[in-house]
Amino acid sequence: MKTFSNLFLISLLSGATTLGAYKWFIEKPNTSKNSPITLAQPYANQAVNYANSSVDFTQAAENTLHTVVHVKNVANITVSNPILEFFYGYKGGQQQTQVGSGSGVIISADGYIVTNNHVVKDASEIEITLNNNKTYKAKLVGTDSKMDIALLKVEANESLPYATFGDSDNVKVGEWVLAVGNPYNLNSTVTAGIVSAKARNLGSDSGIQSFIQTDAAVNPGNSGGALVNTRGELIGINTMISSVTGAYVGYSFAVPSNITRKIIEDIMEFGNVQRGILGIEGGELNGNASKELGIKETQGFYIAKVMKNSGAEKAGLTKGDIIIKLDEQDIKTYADLSGYINTKRPNETVKVTYKRNDKTYAVPVKLVKNDLITFEYSGLELQNLDSTDKKKFNIDYGVKVKEVTESSYNELKGNVILSIDGIRIKDLDTATALLSKKQPNASTKIEVLTQKGNIEWYIFR
Repeated sequence: MKTFSNLFLISLLSGATTLGAYKWFIEKPNTSKNSPITLAQPYANQAVNYANSSVDFTQAAENTLHTVVHVKNVANITVSNPILEFFYGYKGGQQQTQVGSGSGVIISADGYIVTNNHVVKDASEIEITLNNNKTYKAKLVGTDSKMDIALLKVEANESLPYATFGDSDNVKVGEWVLAVGNPYNLNSTVTAGIVSAKARNLGSDSGIQSFIQTDAAVNPGNSGGALVNTRGELIGINTMISSVTGAYVGYSFAVPSNITRKIIEDIMEFGNVQRGILGIEGGELNGNASKELGIKETQGFYIAKVMKNSGAEKAGLTKGDIIIKLDEQDIKTYADLSGYINTKRPNETVKVTYKRNDKTYAVPVKLVKNDLITFEYSGLELQNLDSTDKKKFNIDYGVKVKEVTESSYNELKGNVILSIDGIRIKDLDTATALLSKKQPNASTKIEVLTQKGNIEWYIFR
């Protein structure tokens, strides 16, 4: 009996020793006194609990909801009948009413509202519905089709809640944001996500090349709505999605608040957008571009041409210079450059830091109006239309032939080019982009509006 007791005691001590050693050496104790380390569960089974998150969206959502409105536009359109036109030459059409909707953001207590230009384009009547279901008729104050921004005004009998602008330049990739709008007419919808990228260049023809990209869900109807940070500050106007289906598939894009604010301030003060430009042409650097140019730099904006009468020319910038900074803003891509310049006006000065022959320089450059810049092509010096030209020709697009250096084209001086190779020319930027890609000896067909009001066609070879 005594022998059995000794064996039992020895076995008990051995088991305890083994268990203690396992706990000490294999399962190491957690030494953190503040936050225990927890192994993550498999992603598919992991539930994200925002209620326990360190980021609280509730206050930002509550404040923003009251500043975002539903925008309804009514447009009268003419629908043609191709069969009647083909057989009978009938050129008339049936008038139909088209109703569209989107979102907008109140930006002042007295009723100014910002939205997208495409939300109210061609509208004959605009109606605004507040979060409290009150409705008002809105007046279109002004638009900027290039940046897809429009400014509306309602006359309310009360002081309206409004959004506070944040600084979109200080937004960080990975930062939490909220998108607030009215997708599919579902009023006052809030979605959350993070900033996926900044200064996103989509290569579109719209002119917008400096989007804030997020993964907050945005769908048709969100256009013109608010993108806010966790403090409820307006950092962007939701504008478009990247999708093959027309619905949200993972990414959405917003016009930065700094660009938006500058546009609406211009419209309020001047009645139109005041754009200042450096007066350079070129492109952003990357591995392939740098290799082709035979340079070491792989980031920045490479200057291929300096325009006459521009601030860049007067400051001494020249072909081959690489812009790496504007004021304190680093320039790595074209979107960085265009996004920063779009927050400035003509006659403002920016400090341009650039590299030339492996040395770094900085010079002040005075921005000039786009109307002063010209582009030369095949003996023609082209220029943007000014307000006098637009009134004279009763058009809002095209480029003017300012000077002619070849006598065979003298009759074109003072006329307006409306299209090039069948593509409508909005402004000098459009014309420059098209003509710069032309191969040597390639023919070019242009549509011209003469000073007498006639349409003529010319072919350049």
